[in-house]
Amino acid sequence: MYDRSRAKGITLIGFAIVLGVLGFFAYVAMRLIPMYTEYFGVVKAMEQVRQEPGASQKSLAEIRASLNVKFDTQYVDDATVPPSAIQLERQGGSSTLRITYEKRVPFMYNIDLIGKFDKSVSLSGAGGD
Repeated sequence: MYDRSRAKGITLIGFAIVLGVLGFFAYVAMRLIPMYTEYFGVVKAMEQVRQEPGASQKSLAEIRASLNVKFDTQYVDDATVPPSAIQLERQGGSSTLRITYEKRVPFMYNIDLIGKFDKSVSLSGAGGD
């Protein structure tokens, strides 16, 4: 006779529930990872601009043009970071490049995942200035 008190393991229903929970979190990760990969591309492009000679003396239009070229090599979508999201703040003798944007990714039905990104990089003293 089979002794149920000594049975070990997971039932089929328990396995289905665990699989469903793991599947949900895997789906969330599949939607979020590209968003953060793109953000790291934006950060890398900003660091590349910071390393350019004379970066702190460049105009906002020159910096935006340089960033757009670098965004292409970092696989950053043009619609992700609009030109209005790229700001150059000059105070005294220092320059700071700031990019603030929001990325919205469809999740399911009428639910979106939203990431808000804000990164600042000091251009003063970098790139041989």
